[in-house]
Amino acid sequence: MGLPHVAQLAIRAAGAARQAPKVLAGGNLNFVRQASAAAIEQAANAGDPNFLESVDMFFEKAGALASPSSDVLAEIKACNNILKVQFPLKLSNGRVELVEAYRAQHSHHRTPVKGGVRMAPAVDAEETMALAALMTFKCALVDVPFGGAKGGIKIDPKKYTIYEKEAIIRRYTAELVKKNFIGPALDVPAPDYGTGPQEMAWIKDTYQGLRPNDINGHACVTGKPLEEGGIRGRPQATGLGVFYGLREFLNYKDLTDRLGLAPGMKDKTMIIQGFGNVGRHTAEFVHKAGAKVIALAEHDGGLIDENGLDIDALKAYHQKHGTITGFPGAKTVKDPYSILELPCDVLIPAALESQIHSGNAARIQAKLVAEAANGPVTPPAEDILEAKGTVILPDLLMNAGGVTVSYFEWLKNLNHVRFGRMSRRMEEHSKQVLVTAIESEFGNGKKLSDMTRKLITKGGTEEDFVFSGLEETMVIAVEDVIKMAKAKNCSFRTAAYLISIEKISTSYRISGIFP
Repeated sequence: MGLPHVAQLAIRAAGAARQAPKVLAGGNLNFVRQASAAAIEQAANAGDPNFLESVDMFFEKAGALASPSSDVLAEIKACNNILKVQFPLKLSNGRVELVEAYRAQHSHHRTPVKGGVRMAPAVDAEETMALAALMTFKCALVDVPFGGAKGGIKIDPKKYTIYEKEAIIRRYTAELVKKNFIGPALDVPAPDYGTGPQEMAWIKDTYQGLRPNDINGHACVTGKPLEEGGIRGRPQATGLGVFYGLREFLNYKDLTDRLGLAPGMKDKTMIIQGFGNVGRHTAEFVHKAGAKVIALAEHDGGLIDENGLDIDALKAYHQKHGTITGFPGAKTVKDPYSILELPCDVLIPAALESQIHSGNAARIQAKLVAEAANGPVTPPAEDILEAKGTVILPDLLMNAGGVTVSYFEWLKNLNHVRFGRMSRRMEEHSKQVLVTAIESEFGNGKKLSDMTRKLITKGGTEEDFVFSGLEETMVIAVEDVIKMAKAKNCSFRTAAYLISIEKISTSYRISGIFP
């Protein structure tokens, strides 16, 4: 695909109202790989908009209630840059294959821009731009000072050896370096579907090899292994963020009264689609809080247990067998999509976009849909669900935990010191002094047990700081969204977009236009 065609694609995808982006031409993972394409095709067959069109529609709905003028809204909506690269890959059998990849930078109102890199067969310019736009609004909503970006490599990673995948990632990184599309102050990738800590380590190593004098080079990417500058708590971050957000909404009495539910997480029935990193950790946290995960869907089938699945045992089973199907004590269902339509209090789609569309929305029986994935509900499906009284907790809020903790990792890398290293022992010492003084003055000879003393005097570890910062971020963001929804009498999604639009427009207004 040449430059003119890519430019036409970007313009056509955005529609007449969207400013054409600048195009630069250059050389649950299982669930995503095997099932999501079918759901997206079903959504398309139902006449639903694609992912990019959906993001634009949600933006425009909020934009109609926002204060910025139409020209400012157009600036906020537009994708600034999109890079398309093609490069050769020599396979282990000697054959040469052409690999296609993208990196979209949606907004530079804050820098660096931030967003994951995915490896999937369906990667294209439209999907990449949509995900980059969503990252812009997500970061603005939760006060993470990044612009939005996203990257994608159009391959099916399961078809390549580990050495071939390493070659692909390293060449992709080299192309980003050539075009100034990566760097601690420019553009900071992260894991996404089909990539993880290992791929991020290859990106870091390649960048540092090509930019050896960048003292902050290890901050060029987040989601790295701990040994390569990663941060404790990152694997759980998105799922934990979903939990924090859901917990706050379920403690919002106006909402639970509207849905006919008792406040709190305890005994709520939940269905989760996807048992990858996000779905697995979400299931773990809601289970520990007393909710009942009554069904799970994966690419090869689903599980149903009306009494609630034992998530710890299921995790062990999944790790051993590579599947959730056949889990003892639960009913295995062959059609994973039928799981979404079972009655429950909360449905958590944690797979990919367009899983709930106009073809199946009418059959969804959940009272609350919490979007752990990006774009799992299409605009027509949202209309159907809201008409039934179903409440949707939007993706740009609910799955913001990943980018929030990536921000913490970036800060850690720039500071060249882990959180807690300078304060933990001092904190523990001061607490020990306080406890000893209280025992001496008021204990009447009684002492705290060693276990109690240890619990009280514990200093904050890096993981403690990360989880605390994530909880603070999600609690404040949920409060802001609830307030905006009340003030504008709109849905939580529209409220979330509104908050983002207002923050970004303020940034543009204060910064002005250069030159």
